[in-house]
Amino acid sequence: MHSSYPLAFTAASSTDGVLTRDFTLGDIPGVLWSPLAATPTTAPASASTPAPASASTPAPASTPTPAPTPAPASVSTTTPTALSSSAPATVPSPAPLVLMGHGGGAHKKHRAMTGRAHGLVTGFGFHVAVLDAPGHGERPRDARDERDVAALREAQAAGAPEGPVVVPYNARLAEIAVPEYRALIDALVQLPEIDGPVGYVGVGLGTAIGVPLVAAEPRIRAAVLGLHWPDALGDAARRITVPVEYAVQWDDERIPREAALALFDAFGSREKSLHAHAGGHADFPRSVEADSAARFLGRHLRAEPGTTAATAA
Repeated sequence: MHSSYPLAFTAASSTDGVLTRDFTLGDIPGVLWSPLAATPTTAPASASTPAPASASTPAPASTPTPAPTPAPASVSTTTPTALSSSAPATVPSPAPLVLMGHGGGAHKKHRAMTGRAHGLVTGFGFHVAVLDAPGHGERPRDARDERDVAALREAQAAGAPEGPVVVPYNARLAEIAVPEYRALIDALVQLPEIDGPVGYVGVGLGTAIGVPLVAAEPRIRAAVLGLHWPDALGDAARRITVPVEYAVQWDDERIPREAALALFDAFGSREKSLHAHAGGHADFPRSVEADSAARFLGRHLRAEPGTTAATAA
């Protein structure tokens, strides 16, 4: 287990059988989507559980130096009934957890995130969580972030290759985000409704974060990735042995075909599949790949009924 940031739910709502809970992990904003139980029950107003002991462990925006790992702290959770009178007094159904990483320039509640999350919850009964990446969403950019984003815009305006700017920028974000996501797992697996192995899905910046995260985190049992350069990710990709589904755009003007295939080739997984779609970077078929990712994670995370994220660590 790893040092945990304090987790607190701050708002909740439900629609179409999906419970949406905003939370903070320390000062990092996130969202957890959950399946509602068939029979509503009243949950206690709050709970506090000691955190686990510490152990070793593309048009974006960011944060400069990795934040120091906080000391262990208690994980306090507040139920939806204590947050909003309009929120349902319902206990979410026990299910595995899927983590998502959003793309560069996006945020935790981008339509691609909410749409994918609802599909995973309603189609397969998963709990789904995402954090704002450093310098994205509600996490403000600093001066270094602004310089990196300006350099990216200049490269795009000049028609120059984006990789030399995006790769180190995303790598810097990943250094900060990976321990945050590991702390998020520590916190969420303490909830009674999180039951089973963990999956991960993210493309673009989500892959820059996801590759080192999956390589380092034994509780993640399957991953859906795509749309990134191999630079800075090759070593971590070779350490990944869980099933991987990887998507590329065959005529991607930002990420050369050879680079995309090199990253896929680097994955150490015996089970890995490549999804190649015709068209450029913006032609990525998000709905098609979201459906495929949900089925892929459904096969792998629902196939281990006796395994939990807590015991897999």
